[in-house]
Order: sequence, then C-alpha cells, then structure tokens
Amino acid sequence: MKYGIYYAYWAKSWGVDYHPYIEKAANLGYDILEVSCAGLKDLGRDTLKSLREHAQERGIALTGGYGPMPAQSLSSADPAVVENGFRFWADTFRALEALGITSVGGGLYGYWPANYFEPFDKEAETARSIQNMRKLADMAADRGITVLGMEVLNRHEGYLLNSAKEAVAYCRAVDKPNVKIHLDTYHMLLEEDSLPEAIHTAGALLGHFHVGENNRKLPGQGHIIDWGGIGQALRDIRYDGAVVAEPFVLRGGEVGRDVRLWRDLFPNITEEALDRDAAESVQFLRREFQRAP
Repeated sequence: MKYGIYYAYWAKSWGVDYHPYIEKAANLGYDILEVSCAGLKDLGRDTLKSLREHAQERGIALTGGYGPMPAQSLSSADPAVVENGFRFWADTFRALEALGITSVGGGLYGYWPANYFEPFDKEAETARSIQNMRKLADMAADRGITVLGMEVLNRHEGYLLNSAKEAVAYCRAVDKPNVKIHLDTYHMLLEEDSLPEAIHTAGALLGHFHVGENNRKLPGQGHIIDWGGIGQALRDIRYDGAVVAEPFVLRGGEVGRDVRLWRDLFPNITEEALDRDAAESVQFLRREFQRAP
C-alpha cells in the first residue's frame, strides 16, 4: 500500500497552487498527494506539465478527488445536466492525463453534498447513474484512468451509496473494469456495523481507501477506530492501492463550508503543528497497518 494525504488538510479553497503541497507530502513522509478535480480543466498545459514534473521529482504520486455539483450529476433526470457532466469530465480527464493521474474518486455517480430540501428518487437516480457511468468509465479509460472510485458516503452527505453492500451492487451493475469502490473510514463509522466486514464485502472491487477519524481528524487523533483491524482486513483482501488521509480540521472558506466544519478542531492552529501532526499520522498508519494481529 501507498500512503497519501488530501491537500485540503491545509487549504480552504477547492482550487489552489498544488506545488507547496507536493513539497509537504514529500517532506512529511507521504507517497501520494490527492488533489481536487475542481478547476483542473482550466489550468494551462504548462502548469499541468510543471505540476507533473514536480511530483515526479519528489517521488509523489498524484490522485484526484471530486464531488460533482448538482449541475454535473450523472443521476439527474435532466439530459442537459447529464451532458454538462460529461463535458466537465471530458475536459477534466484530459487534465488528469496530463498530470499522470490514473485514479479519481468521490461521489462521481451523483452530486455532493446532497440537498435534502429537494425531492429525490433513490431507485430511479441509481438506475440512471448506472447507465451513464458506463459511458463515463469508457471516457476515463481512454485517458488512462484505471480507478474510478465510487465513494460510499454517509447519510448526511449522500443517499445513493451509503454502504459497501450497495457499492458492490452498483459496481457490478455498471460492469466496467475501472469502476471500483471507494471506502472512507469516516463515512463507514456512521453506516457500517463493522469496518473490517465492510472492507471484506468490497473485496477485489475496492479501488481507493480514505482514512480519517470519527471527528475527521488525522488517523491516530480519535478514539473509536481499530486501525490494526482495518489494516488486517485490507491485507486479507490483498489491497495494494492508495490509502489517503482526508482530514478536515480548519473552519472557513469553501472547504469548511462544504464539509460543514464550523469550528477549528484544535486551538491556535499553526501550519507547523499541522505539519507535525501529519508526519506523525502517516508513521502511525504505516505501523498500525502492518501490525500483526
């Protein structure tokens, strides 16, 4: 397994200059930096080339994450919305290819975060999403995307896929080799009876794995998760993909608003403290995930 971190641990915007975060990931002991797909399609060729070369020089792999906007939803009953989603992804896949990114995950099957003030039909939306995801999977494969991760979200952020069992059924229905399951320990804590059991349920379909505590802090800063048990479950299914920390601890900005974070999770947060905690967390994860039962 390779270990990564999401850039938004430090940032409050979905579109940023990723060069400083490539440096941080490398300096703090990570193998991967996960970036947001928001705005990538608008970056120039030279900018994309520079980011790819910088990451390669520092030994950092890049992965992508995204929560589509309602106007891009592949589960929509409005053909214009679906077509807008395909246009977004066609442009974004070109940018991902330029960056050398082969894995992208998130609530790609619909939109994020869910708006429960609007009516919805889970069954009908799921059926439309499955049909449209087949086309998206082929578009992604043409650009070298080997993992399209369908992130299983908690009930407060999404309603189409809330459990590993639902994700298995969805991926099997799509039946495309690059459409995989994306599990996240934070969401799993709200929806699954057993985190290791959910990992076993995903099995060979697991394509991407996010880690975070019950409070969305870094792994090792919470009080619920049996990280050793999760590591054993991942070894049981022979998972050798990315393990990406997705902590959110800073209030404010687009990021704080969208993840519903209304307070800083630590008093008097400094960048130095964030860096120190990130370095300690990846060491913790490597140790726990390799620990014998």
